[in-house]
Amino acid sequence: QVQLVESGGGLVQAGGSLRLSCAASGRTSSNYAMGWFRQAPGKERDFVAAIHWSGTTVYADSVKGRFTISRDNAKSTVFLQMNSLKPEDTAVYYCAARRSNVVVSTPSLYDDWGQGTQVTVSS
Repeated sequence: QVQLVESGGGLVQAGGSLRLSCAASGRTSSNYAMGWFRQAPGKERDFVAAIHWSGTTVYADSVKGRFTISRDNAKSTVFLQMNSLKPEDTAVYYCAARRSNVVVSTPSLYDDWGQGTQVTVSS
């Protein structure tokens, strides 16, 4: 099992930036696919971005050009740089690990989850 701890959330004005971090521990592997998801109140958990161990990335259309996912395999950490934030980006953001090197956007295909970090964007 992999333990994931997110950090970096907070309150920011529209147009601002935040950088989320996800530290992994336990039975980690650089071959895992890592993803970020978000869930707004009363809504389902949505895919945001994911990264292959090789560095290949996939993004939801709603964040393309604004968010960047990256990983530091040596430190078992994944990052989500969020720029040009909008009020509709407000949600709890979750980091997830998939014990496969295949990148997917379906939440149920991820094996381990962090506790989430709140991101609030004011207008």
